[in-house]
Amino acid sequence: MHLKFQDTQANTTEQLNSTEQQSHSKPSRPSSVAEAVVKMLGDMGVEYAFGVSGGAIAPVWAALHQSSLQVLHFRHEAGAAFAAIEAHFASDRPVVVFTTTGPGITNALTGLLAARWEGAKVIFVSASTSASQRGRWACQETSTYTMPSADIFTSGTIFHYATTLESSDELPEVARRLALGLAQPGGFVAHISIPTNIQTSSVKTSLPQVTLSHGVATASEETIAECVQLLSDGPFAIWVGFGARFAAKEIRQLAERTGAAVMCSPRAKGIFPEDHSQFVGVTGFGGHESVFRYMREQRPRHILVLGTRLGEFTSFWNPEMIPRQGFLHVDIDPKVPGSAYPSVETLAIHSDVRLFVKALLRYFPESLSLSTALSLSRPAHNVVHPCTSNLVLPNILMNGIQQVIVEGSDALVLAEGGNSFAWAINFLQFSKPGRFRASTGFSAMGHTCTGIVGAALARRGKAVAIVGDGAMLMNSEVNTAVAYQIPAVWIVLNDGRYNMCEQGMKYVGFKGVDATIPQVNFVKTAQGMGADGIRVETEYDIQAALEKGIAATGPFVVDVIIDPTQIAPAHNRNQSLISQGATNY
Repeated sequence: MHLKFQDTQANTTEQLNSTEQQSHSKPSRPSSVAEAVVKMLGDMGVEYAFGVSGGAIAPVWAALHQSSLQVLHFRHEAGAAFAAIEAHFASDRPVVVFTTTGPGITNALTGLLAARWEGAKVIFVSASTSASQRGRWACQETSTYTMPSADIFTSGTIFHYATTLESSDELPEVARRLALGLAQPGGFVAHISIPTNIQTSSVKTSLPQVTLSHGVATASEETIAECVQLLSDGPFAIWVGFGARFAAKEIRQLAERTGAAVMCSPRAKGIFPEDHSQFVGVTGFGGHESVFRYMREQRPRHILVLGTRLGEFTSFWNPEMIPRQGFLHVDIDPKVPGSAYPSVETLAIHSDVRLFVKALLRYFPESLSLSTALSLSRPAHNVVHPCTSNLVLPNILMNGIQQVIVEGSDALVLAEGGNSFAWAINFLQFSKPGRFRASTGFSAMGHTCTGIVGAALARRGKAVAIVGDGAMLMNSEVNTAVAYQIPAVWIVLNDGRYNMCEQGMKYVGFKGVDATIPQVNFVKTAQGMGADGIRVETEYDIQAALEKGIAATGPFVVDVIIDPTQIAPAHNRNQSLISQGATNY
């Protein structure tokens, strides 16, 4: 990958034609640090900047508005960060998040940690207190006197790269570090903190043209040959993760040529078609019993793991998922293979997944197709019909979403943390990559309620969020979507409670907890913010409501009153909690 940034004028959104306009156009060389930083980010491929304004970040905010970047002003900094994550995955471009000092920074941290866990490319630009005011209790003072510097303003577990820009002389090095990080495979989350007085200071150093490339990790021919020998030794399975999303074509070819069973992590739904005869199911949270049936009845010699950390939500570290002779684990992060199952024999392969699978295919020619060699276990999806229940059953709602949204449109579908995860992961089926998103790592409530705004904007099309009422109340950017007329649809599973918590507590043996929420009419709240919506109280109304939502040109809320007594398919998570000691039995 090559990245270039030059000391040339950024493109404007429209041509300046008149002599008067030309006389007032900006010079080619940025005059302030704020302008230089914004131009540098645009030259690195940034198209969007999401954030919340404030006095201390005013110069950068103004420079963003005068640039080629599209700037969206959000209602909460965490919402802006979640939206940046989903905009990155929808566009495959880095996204900027901007905030002011103090609470602006700390409000954004949850979303920025999620960006790190999800593997997104996000550049955080914040303000800090000018040097002359530090230690004097400035408004929202952000300095070593008032805030911890470790990890927030330094490289560490939150940010791959972080620095405080104290002089324009540091700009070339900052640019170099950002370009290196953005060129690397996988995620990159950076933090550039700029004191207010530095933002308006003159640029003393020009940014030279820089061409940077980053080599993609590839396995050696010896490693490939060893893998081929192991995979040819008997039946094997392929475990697909989100990190394999750019290798969908090659994975399908490998599976069909070898007859391998295929399973996927919750985030990887659709990378391998879920309606394919060799697909045995989704693993982990909200996953399918068919996977365990396959492992019990046809346990493979090896499992080829492609781009998944095999963390708790993907495997629950279940011993039933261990193949007879070990894993072959491919990942661009060399620290990943072997970490989830440290006592299991694992051949660790540090490589880009697509390049690795392409190399394997040379040893498995199409003429050797074995796709009909085994009769594989398949996930069961209930065929449901409308009934006369007083409340909507969540599985029937999912059936409607499958028909109207998954199969009837090209909309991106996002699932929120909680029972929404479980219902969507278990019941929805995707046959193409890039149609489903869920944050199963950091898994913050509100991620999808706000992330959908960035996803719909960046993909320039419809995006649908399946969310709970608790998450919708915690952090929602419906008003932001209204401001920019973004075609986002929220489907709210409204049961008047934090139902994953309530059901989970009962499962692990604790009683008497209160997880209820006074039931909200989300259509009225949406309409009060300028959006449209429809309330669904019976199963007969599902299809028409979903069709209205998918046809809407602006933000739309489908408020579905669901039956809270229906148990979500989250028992694996509850069993994992019990194994960790979270039980009253």
